[in-house]
Formats: sequence, C-alpha cells, structure tokens
Amino acid sequence: MAFARGDPLAWALSACAVLLVLLAIEHWRVVRSQRLLAQRLTAASTQLEDLRGHDPLTGLLTRAEFEQALDDAVMASERDNAPLALLHLGLDGFRSINEAYGHAVGDAVLAEAAARMRTALGVPLALSRLGGDEFALLLAVTADEAADAAEQLLRELQRPFAAEALNLRLGASVGIAMYPAHGARPRLLGNAAVAMRSVKQLGGGGHAYYDAAMAVDARDRASLLQALRRAAELGQLQLVYQPKVDARSLQITAAEALLRWEHPQRGTIGPAVFIPLAERHGLMDGIGRWVIEQACQQAATWRGLGLRMRVAVNISYHQMRRDDFVDHIAATLHRHGIPPGRLTCEITESVAMEDTVQTRAVFERLRQLGVHVCIDDFGTGYSSLACLRRLPAAELKIDRAFVTDLDSSERARSIAKAVVDVARTLGLRVVAEGVETEAQRDVLVALGCDELQGFLFARPMSATALALWAERDELGEGAQPEFRASLFDPTAAMPLA
Repeated sequence: MAFARGDPLAWALSACAVLLVLLAIEHWRVVRSQRLLAQRLTAASTQLEDLRGHDPLTGLLTRAEFEQALDDAVMASERDNAPLALLHLGLDGFRSINEAYGHAVGDAVLAEAAARMRTALGVPLALSRLGGDEFALLLAVTADEAADAAEQLLRELQRPFAAEALNLRLGASVGIAMYPAHGARPRLLGNAAVAMRSVKQLGGGGHAYYDAAMAVDARDRASLLQALRRAAELGQLQLVYQPKVDARSLQITAAEALLRWEHPQRGTIGPAVFIPLAERHGLMDGIGRWVIEQACQQAATWRGLGLRMRVAVNISYHQMRRDDFVDHIAATLHRHGIPPGRLTCEITESVAMEDTVQTRAVFERLRQLGVHVCIDDFGTGYSSLACLRRLPAAELKIDRAFVTDLDSSERARSIAKAVVDVARTLGLRVVAEGVETEAQRDVLVALGCDELQGFLFARPMSATALALWAERDELGEGAQPEFRASLFDPTAAMPLA
C-alpha cells in the first residue's frame, strides 16, 4: 500500500524512525560515557591504593605497608633458612635544621635522604619512612653484611644536602636487629629502634646491633624519667654543699651547691645519672630554677644565723639559652635579700665557648647585675685566649681530671700551671676542685691557686651540717679548715676578698 504525499501516517512513521535512531545514538553515547567513567574510577582507585601504601613526601612505603613486608620477609626467612636484617635509621641533627630553616627545607632534606637510601644498597626487600626523620630497611643479608650496609648508608647521608641555596650537613644513627637472633617478629622493629637510639645517646654517626641490655636500659631510663618529672614536687631533690677554702690560709670562703636526688626505692642518685636524662627531655630548666631558688633561700637562712659566704650554683646550657635567665636570678636574689656578689654561677667551659656571642651577652648581664661568674671544668674544652678575654668572668675552675694526677704526672702539672698563667694574664681567680691529697694541695698552692675544693677539706654536706660546723668553729671547737671570722660575724663588713 502506498502513502500519498502529505499523508500524516507516513510523516509519523518517518518521525518515529528518526527518533529511534537518535535514541540509539544517545544510548551509545551514555554507554560509552559510563564505560569511560568506570575506567577513570578504576584508575583513580588504583592510584589511591598506591598512594595509601606510600609516603607522599618520599615515595617510600608507609609503616603499615612495611609491617606487611616484614611479615612476608620473616615467612620467607623461615622457609628458606635465609638471613634477614632490619635496619632502623634516624637522621642526626634533623630537628635543628627543621626548626632553623623551616619545613620546606626539612621536607627537601627528607626527600633527598630517601632518594640516597633507595640507590645506596641496590634493591632492599623493603624501604620505609616510618615517620618524622626515621626510616627502616629490610635486607636479606648476614650480620656482617648488615653492618657494611649501615656504614654505606652513613657515608651517603654524611654528604652535604643542598636545599634552597643552603649547604646542610647531618649524619645518621643506625640500629640493626637480625631475625631471629635479635627477637621474634613482633619485637624486631622495636628492638632495632632501641639499638638506633643507643647510638644517638652516644653522639650518633654510627651503628649498633641490638642487645637485650639496651631494652633493660631503655625501660630503666623511662622509669627514671617518669619519677624525675615529679621529684622536685615530691621533695626528693636536695642540695648538699661542699666548702671551698682559701689556698693559703685554708679558711672556708664559699660553698658549692650540689644537686642530689633521694629516690624512695633507689636511694641517692647522683647528677651524672639524672642530669643527662633531664637535659634530653626538657626538664633541666625547671630543675635549674629550683636549684637557684633553694640555694638563695639557704643563703638567706645562713645570713640570718650570721654565716655569710658566697654560694655557687651550676648553670646548664638550657638555662643560658633562656631570655629570662638573668631576670630570674635578679628576682630570686631580691626576693631573698641576697647581695648579687654572694652568688657564683658556674658555667662549664664547653657551654661558655659554644656560642660566644650569646654567652658573652649573658655573662655581661650577670656582671652588670653583680653576680660572680666562674668558668667550670676548665681545660677540658677548646677555649682560646681571645674568647676568654671577651667573656667577663671572674674566675676559672681547674677540672678535677687534671688535679687527680697532679702529684704524679708532669703533663697534669703543666696543664694546671698553664691554666693559672692564663688566669693571671686575664686577671681571674683560680679554683681547683677534686683535691684529695696533701701532695695535690701543696702543688696547687705552689702554682698560685686562689681557692681549693675537695675531699681533703670536706665532703659535701647538708646545709644544717655546714651551719653547725661554722657554729662549733666560732666557739673554738672546730679543727682545720676553719671558717674565716668575717663569714659568720653578723656585724662585720661584707667584702668578698
């Protein structure tokens, strides 16, 4: 049957055909678009999975992925009876770079360090940035080969890092844990970290195998640290005082405040044990302030009893770097009514020489305040005459290491003489600590020392014992060395000489 021109039915059928074609085309476009979208989603998902397993800054495995790689490596080691080494690496000095130059520079250093580690040892079983400036590597090597690998990493990381026109140097500390010799799978990474931190505590720039004693030490330090945080609050910190005597008259002229920790279970803990712990964990400033407060309070108590003498306190690196350090001393002296000239701040030679510009400014403010400044442990550092001239100190203190061998070592005598000569050139007084024998005393007196301190004269004692000693001496009941009269006469003038 034929349709006449202009037949509505024909027109409708043609329109339907065209519509069907258009719908088919649109359906094809939708299907194609969905297919492309699915492909893009799959690619994005794959990329996201890859990113989840890698550190975005360095491209190394994340800790979670490394733990999975460690599981696989341990299984392979057991199956094949093959060696397996885990190296835990921490950058030395990275924190100071990050703080001094900002995170952009720090990130550039981390990325470069990761790149060097990638290429230094070929292809490790796994390489991860665990977080911060710490990394971990898995190697199928023996213990000796692991040590060689650690040294190779150290050499690579000792080369200067170029970042934003800066030429930066830092090193690394590496801890090594072998499987299974140094622990089961759950402990392996932690044990390698313990070994790494033991290297850092010795100054860094080396490697060490894990040893069970390290873990014991770490737990012991953690326990001590927790107790130390509350030691002052609980009244466990105490000051004892060791007298200083005039080298010629042997009369007592001053006393050094020495810090002790009376632990309820461990007994007396010396500063050589807990001071480094306090310095590493940011407790030294609080402890140092406590020492200054207690020493000044005790000096005020002694003044009330008529006992007048200079009291010396040891000042740490951390205290010297605080902007309010001198203001705190001034306020404490004023609060207790202590003349500034009655306080001696003993600052080690290494601290005094570390940053001469800043140290000189602190020394100058202490001098303006009227506080007596002593450079402690002199002879153990690297002082120059030029540096010493710029530091407004009042005295030098010869380190006990040279006093110990004074009566038997010509070298020790030469060093002691050199210190005295330097002090005389600069117009400084000289104190010698650690004097234990009459022979040492005689040599030091002959060399021209001004004051002596040590077990030959008195051991460190409580403030009460020192006051009782002075009282007995005033009554004529004491034996040498004696307290100089002006030290305990309430009506006497107060010259320090």
